[in-house]
Amino acid sequence: MESDMRKKPNKFLAVLWMIFLGIVFGFCATVAFVGLSFVSGKFVLPSFGNGNIQITGEADPVKTPLDEKDAHAHLPEEKEEIIEQVEDIVMSNENFTVAEVAENCMPSIVSINVIGEYDYNGYKAEGESAGSGIIVGESDTELLIATNYHVVKNNKTITINFCDDSNAEAIVKGKKVSMDIAVVAVSLDDLSEETREAIKIAIIGDSDDTNVGEGVVAIGNALGYGQSVTAGVVSALNREIVTESGEVGNFIQTDAAINPGNSGGALLNMRGELIGINSDKLFGSAVEGMGYAIPINEAEPIIRDLMNKKQLVELPPEEQSYFGISAVEINTTLYTNEGSLIPKGVYISEIVPGGTADMAGLLRGDIITEFEGDSIVSMAEFKKYLASYAAGSKVHITYERYNGVEYEEYTIEVTLQGKEQ
Repeated sequence: MESDMRKKPNKFLAVLWMIFLGIVFGFCATVAFVGLSFVSGKFVLPSFGNGNIQITGEADPVKTPLDEKDAHAHLPEEKEEIIEQVEDIVMSNENFTVAEVAENCMPSIVSINVIGEYDYNGYKAEGESAGSGIIVGESDTELLIATNYHVVKNNKTITINFCDDSNAEAIVKGKKVSMDIAVVAVSLDDLSEETREAIKIAIIGDSDDTNVGEGVVAIGNALGYGQSVTAGVVSALNREIVTESGEVGNFIQTDAAINPGNSGGALLNMRGELIGINSDKLFGSAVEGMGYAIPINEAEPIIRDLMNKKQLVELPPEEQSYFGISAVEINTTLYTNEGSLIPKGVYISEIVPGGTADMAGLLRGDIITEFEGDSIVSMAEFKKYLASYAAGSKVHITYERYNGVEYEEYTIEVTLQGKEQ
């Protein structure tokens, strides 16, 4: 009975007592933390969002911008490297949609319409062709456009159509036949203020950073109907292919449709950067889902050199230079009996004693392929260069010489002789 008379403990009061003790403990811990922080001279709040808010000492709260120099100021070197790796991943993920790439990059792409002389089963006749180009630069006097050489080959007139549907005439500034690259120039005087505001210079990317499976966009003047957009992925890299001219090159392969007229147009990554120059001349439309582009890292140095070619101006006859050769132009694909490709250019069939070629050590059978870095594709073109450089000028000549197995390329500096020397 006595035990039954004992008072049972009040559970409600026990819970209240535990809550009170918890509050007292938390208050004491907070006071201790704040006291230690002020003693050490630093009071740092936990960060929220992007972590740019930092309060130090007794100063007022200040938001500090996260610039490149200060962002990692308090990180040890090993942490710095890890952060940079993460940043690379984050930055590489900043991609646009296909529609955004097209909208941003269309102003950099042009349609090229050419009237020229073409060979139809052995008969030469005037005809029209279409291609694409990419605005890659601007000088004080010219707008410079990269394209494929085969787009402007044998041209009589070149007309450029811009994104605002305006037109302007162009001339070939320079070319590299073996790479199928050319640069054409439009005089800035021929462009309206509205056109100059509408167009853009393409952003050059890095084709070496391109990965198989990466999304790409191709823009060009497909079938000559005007600018169109196709999209796909990078199917393969460093694809070694023998072109129609017999040259071997490395290309980016994509399943984005590249049709006749797309040649010279842009292959873009999903950040809108130029990573390749499209070409339909490898397999044309014979194979579906296999398009090819010249990697921009291989094309860009050539384009830069061609952009800086001087405009040829014919000198008075007495000032013109003389090379001292008899020659035949090679403008079709030929092979030796051993199966080696014979380069296109000017084949030297005779050397005149005392002339420029003789003094430079050139021999009968050599083939001149470039004059000052510009491909030579005809005797008329070679003579035009000689007529535009004064006697005594030092120029670089590239030629190829057969060694019995294959042709080897050489580049030499020569001093041009005058006609009466």
